[in-house]
Amino acid sequence: MLPLFVVSFRSIAHSKRFSSSLLRLVEDWAMGAECCTISDRIDPLPGEAKKVLQSLASNWDDVNDANDLQVVRLKGAMTNEVYQIKWPTKSGKLSRKVLVRIYGEGVDIFFDRENEIQTFEFLSKQGRGPRLLGRFSNGRVEEFIRARTLSAADLRDPDISALIAAKLKEFHDLDMPGPKNTVLWSRVQIWLNAAIRLSSDDDCEEFRLGKLKEEIIQLEKHLSKDHQIIRFCHNDLQYGNIMMDEETRSITLIDYEYTSYNPIAYDIANHFCEMAADYHTDTPHILDYSKYPGLEERQRFLAVYLSHSGHKPSDLEMEELTQDIEKYTLASHLLWGLWGIISDHVNDIDFDYKEYARQRFQEYWSRKPELLGSIEA
Repeated sequence: MLPLFVVSFRSIAHSKRFSSSLLRLVEDWAMGAECCTISDRIDPLPGEAKKVLQSLASNWDDVNDANDLQVVRLKGAMTNEVYQIKWPTKSGKLSRKVLVRIYGEGVDIFFDRENEIQTFEFLSKQGRGPRLLGRFSNGRVEEFIRARTLSAADLRDPDISALIAAKLKEFHDLDMPGPKNTVLWSRVQIWLNAAIRLSSDDDCEEFRLGKLKEEIIQLEKHLSKDHQIIRFCHNDLQYGNIMMDEETRSITLIDYEYTSYNPIAYDIANHFCEMAADYHTDTPHILDYSKYPGLEERQRFLAVYLSHSGHKPSDLEMEELTQDIEKYTLASHLLWGLWGIISDHVNDIDFDYKEYARQRFQEYWSRKPELLGSIEA
């Protein structure tokens, strides 16, 4: 087993939602990955990271020189800087590879990095994700998974969607150590307070932020039902956080920044909402809600999800979960709309966060009357 190297334990910077969400781990560095060697004039890696990498490689008998590493920046990550690190091997065939993730800064409002690391380590020990190979003060080194990240189109493929449904059920059945309370509603309130604090008066008025506190209270009251199931949820199951081994067709869920206990209906609703997104276009912030899955597609997903553990769902179970999921899309729109507003103030990545937020809120207000009837905030 490879050793875990820890260079520093001082406060770790926090990142945001798209940490490595758009990685496509392919041999030819598709999607415009940039390649450089460690001796290039502009060295992208901090010294601490290089120490971890060199210590790691020195334990591999098939690596000629631990210092002879190649750095490939993987484009598409919306917050973290993510690099593929390669070492030539003595055989000259397959190279040794790991991933280095350098955390984004200034967004500790979104999640607790130490909690994410604990989740990462737990899932790693369970054999459900990449191994944590090392840490440094503002990032970490991960096992390189020889699989591909899914595309937006993959989510609509019935066969792949069924694999995702089964894997999500396994994820929800994990007994994660720690508190098992729903996090959704406290998180959205915290993000609302941050959005109001950061926004101008004009933005507060445009996005109706002053109205959202009561809106959230009413939404929680309406959605918190006795029959709902609370499980350990991914909370950010967009296509870039799902990897598939092309040979075995096995699915791996990655990026655990937002994991917590929540209603399973919310987690599935959030996954369905992500089908409107394609982050690999010239306008990655634009959402197309005509791509939101229809009733037949949603029920096909749920049938696989509910039956994966050997339980045949009743018609009532299917109907209740289908309805709950639709209502929880409203919570997804509110949460990620607020995320967009906050991100617009703390992130300088070339992504139109404000327009993204605008679309999420527009979808919330347009769908609310249909889904919640006459409820008023």
